[in-house]
Amino acid sequence: MHGECYRRGNGQPYTRKEYIKGKPQIKIAKFHGGQKGKYDFSVQLMLNEKLQIRHMAIESTRLAANKTLEKTVGETGYWSRLRIYPHVLLRENKMIAAAGADRLQEGMRRAFGKAVSLGARVKAGQIIMEMHVKKEHVDAATKALKSACVKLPGTAKINVVKL
Repeated sequence: MHGECYRRGNGQPYTRKEYIKGKPQIKIAKFHGGQKGKYDFSVQLMLNEKLQIRHMAIESTRLAANKTLEKTVGETGYWSRLRIYPHVLLRENKMIAAAGADRLQEGMRRAFGKAVSLGARVKAGQIIMEMHVKKEHVDAATKALKSACVKLPGTAKINVVKL
């Protein structure tokens, strides 16, 4: 299963987890990082297009941004927050691709699909992640988010907002 297959969100999102046995676990460990406090600036990561992001991409973005900022600023020099949550269940109708598989599978008949992953639908211009830092660490935070946005699909934009 490739992430690019689920990049565009067509149709109504499927979020009814109570009807599915064996639903996938969310891979995001924490939604907040660093230490809360009084900060001067908020550095925000936003996407320029309407997309669907899988929870593994969200977690790798969070890890990459927090690790690079932690090296320069330290654990207590920033506070980060994920602003999206993966609610959408992504399903896949797995097909057997071996010799003699035509007698085993049903094709498109009753092709509901098995839940394989979770995703978050993001609108254009929606903030995905934000980092609160002091005035002297704004450059380090923008550099950390710039290196982390490589993990996301689509093109990203970084805003710096004075708090």
